[in-house]
Amino acid sequence: MATTNDLKNGLVLKLDGGQLWSVVEFQHVKPGKGGAFVRTKLKNVLSGKVVDKTFNAGTKVETATVDRRGMQFSYKDGTDFVFMDTETFEQLPIDPKTVGEAANFLLEGFEATVAIYEGTPLFVELPASVELTIEYTEPGVQGDRSTGGTKPAKLETGYEIGVPLFITTGEKIKVDTRSGEYLGRVNS
Repeated sequence: MATTNDLKNGLVLKLDGGQLWSVVEFQHVKPGKGGAFVRTKLKNVLSGKVVDKTFNAGTKVETATVDRRGMQFSYKDGTDFVFMDTETFEQLPIDPKTVGEAANFLLEGFEATVAIYEGTPLFVELPASVELTIEYTEPGVQGDRSTGGTKPAKLETGYEIGVPLFITTGEKIKVDTRSGEYLGRVNS
């Protein structure tokens, strides 16, 4: 058990009859009149639904002990993604629903954090950005080298994103794993 004063981003709470909710953001509020309270944005770990919830300051909340392990993506087995624990070398198959949007940026050998609760994988967290190679994009037209326009580009994972017009096939770029946006070229 913890109190609302102990809340921090990433903490997993057990609320509403055992449902797991991850704290996305929180804010302690002390109005001029009345008691202080904590305004939170919580994300359901299994469904991904995000809700706003307010707690009175000092309220006791049940926390879930979630084991976050550093794992390496090994290969895809049918529809499952197989991750290897980097300490024990144990392999763990994870279904695509649990991997979620992270699947768009996974290549063999990529490191990820896998959150596990009572033996069940809850979600896969990638680093904030990854470096991927452009598998194919249309060539830019001369004169299109200024800022502004974008064009579609297919990454080596098969995912498609918008890149600036000057990017060419075979270039290595940095991609934001949270939004899927182009962040810049990678200088080799």
